[in-house]
Amino acid sequence: MSAAMRAAAIDSFGPAENLTVREVPRPVAGPGEVVVRVRVAGVQLTDAAIRGGWTPPGASIDFPQVLGNEFAGTVSAVGPGARGFSVGDGVAGFRVLGCYAEYVNVPADQVAHVPPGVSWLTAGTLSASGQTAHTALERLDVRGGQTLLVHGAAGGVGTVAVQLAVARGARVVGTASAANHEYVRSLGAVPVEYGAGQLGRVRAAAPRGVDAALDAAGHDNLLTSVELVGDRSRIGTIVDAGLAGALGCRWITSDRSAARLRELLDLCASGELTVTVRRALPLDEAWRAHLDVETGHGRGKVALLVGSGGGTP
Repeated sequence: MSAAMRAAAIDSFGPAENLTVREVPRPVAGPGEVVVRVRVAGVQLTDAAIRGGWTPPGASIDFPQVLGNEFAGTVSAVGPGARGFSVGDGVAGFRVLGCYAEYVNVPADQVAHVPPGVSWLTAGTLSASGQTAHTALERLDVRGGQTLLVHGAAGGVGTVAVQLAVARGARVVGTASAANHEYVRSLGAVPVEYGAGQLGRVRAAAPRGVDAALDAAGHDNLLTSVELVGDRSRIGTIVDAGLAGALGCRWITSDRSAARLRELLDLCASGELTVTVRRALPLDEAWRAHLDVETGHGRGKVALLVGSGGGTP
């Protein structure tokens, strides 16, 4: 009989309370895989959407289904053909499902070493939002000297996108609630109040125009963006595929890779990128974490402390 582990899983689609902790079989390292003892798992709105009934393209849901798509921890086993990793290595990684657990098995090309000085909390919440933001700036061709508009600048993706764009030498205008304006300003962006009248406020904040726009919030923000950006191939959204298609804008999905994650981890190690974790909860309160991310408000990320804490490896 295989060893057991604790994990947060669902037995059926439904509300946050459906996500409960129970014992499930501990994974083993298959060919080309490593098994990681998880310290921190990030919580995404995508995870909540899966819990509610959405199935990601190419994935299959098998109840009881463990949720979670990003993590950090230590390698506990190395499978045949998995090169570059040893037992005890501190790593961060990603997979579509299965990360709200004490152990996760993952292809070795979906993990990266955690550099010295980067905390478990940062490493475990970086992959999803970080790689999405990095991909978006790449697809929208954001360059130094240009102006980028970020809708939802205080959120997980927005927080990283603002910092990466500023590091490229771009000027950033970020929409956010008034309560988050100082936070958005601290990231290097010019904050603008979202809601009615935001088009005029963005124009006032960017008198020389806007070159590209990233919508990380929804709420029909693409309608504002098309009034400001002439080239609709440089307007992207990660939340509103239907409206993007109707307007001829880009639907942006994350192009995740170990190399991209490694680049982001190195930026965290050098102090050029910061991940804000607004709330860290124990695994047993994963359902509360889902309630938090489903509000659509708050700065940065929500994390689950699966192991013994979020300190430095």
